[in-house]
Amino acid sequence: MKHKPKKLSAQTIVITGASSGIGLVTARMAAEKGAKLVLAARSENALRQLCDEINDQGGHATYVVADVSNQDDVRRVAQVAQAEFGGFDTWINDAGVSIYGKLEDIPVEDMRKLFDTNVWGLIYGSLEAVKHLKQRGGTIINLGSILSESTAILQTIYSASKHAVKGFTDGLRMELELDEAPITVTLIKPAAIDTPYPLHAKNYMEREAQHAPPAYAPETVARAILHCCEVPEREITVGGGGKMITSMATFAPRLLDKFMENVFAKQEKADYAPRPRNQNGLDHAAGRLEERGNYPGHTRETSLYTTASMHPLVTAAVAGAVGLGVAALVRKSRNGTDGSADAANLQESHSAQWVE
Repeated sequence: MKHKPKKLSAQTIVITGASSGIGLVTARMAAEKGAKLVLAARSENALRQLCDEINDQGGHATYVVADVSNQDDVRRVAQVAQAEFGGFDTWINDAGVSIYGKLEDIPVEDMRKLFDTNVWGLIYGSLEAVKHLKQRGGTIINLGSILSESTAILQTIYSASKHAVKGFTDGLRMELELDEAPITVTLIKPAAIDTPYPLHAKNYMEREAQHAPPAYAPETVARAILHCCEVPEREITVGGGGKMITSMATFAPRLLDKFMENVFAKQEKADYAPRPRNQNGLDHAAGRLEERGNYPGHTRETSLYTTASMHPLVTAAVAGAVGLGVAALVRKSRNGTDGSADAANLQESHSAQWVE
């Protein structure tokens, strides 16, 4: 059974991880478009402040203090949505956290805690949404990453969790289609986004974490998410630079390895000392409404690639342009003398217009 989404102004939307970054920007943009909101995160002060902001401006928002790694907390989010608004139309699983460092330096307990949030939290949210949407119809939007299809060196356990997110999301979609359930399941795969993500991560490196270029504004992801609330989509990659990385992972994986080892590993370290390790979002709620992070370069406020990919008439042309770019890069790499030369070719490609 096909699901025809309502207009945003007629929807009730659940957003986890709503107190910072992508979740925060999405909540504010959805409120501006008239959606009713159920906002979940661990920090009550931040959630109360956000709901007051939205409601004072004429919107409709309520909040639930919830740790998505706790299934009972996730159930309570759905119960509040039912009690306050009679249910929900879209459930957005955005909550997530990262760890930076070499695998040998990271305690297994921290890895498990990350999976509890990024994977199990998303699973709990998706299954709770299915229970409520099977009868009324609706949309589940899961936040994966370009690292659902590639791996960022020194962010390996986070990358592994996003691989799991993609595997779960694809399987859930197929099962619901098999059952002809009126639910759309969408995977959003952002590239590097200028949010507090590096600052909230638990950091085992010798320097502060930061995004490697190019980085995009959280609004680029929020616009894609809200598009998918109204238009059924299987998945969307946000950021042409991210599409470049996933294409390289498929067509030239050894070249991408060399890029990660020779270029990326340096770019994701700031030139200053890290914060105290106990200041992290893995172990504690951030407690502040923060949209942007510490990205040192020019943040790309739009993505031509992503905007085009949301319009079917130009998607094929965009895909062709990316394909031509990847093919040219692979040809360049064959002329390289070593891994560093190949990595330099890939770094140079990031400035090309077709990966905007």
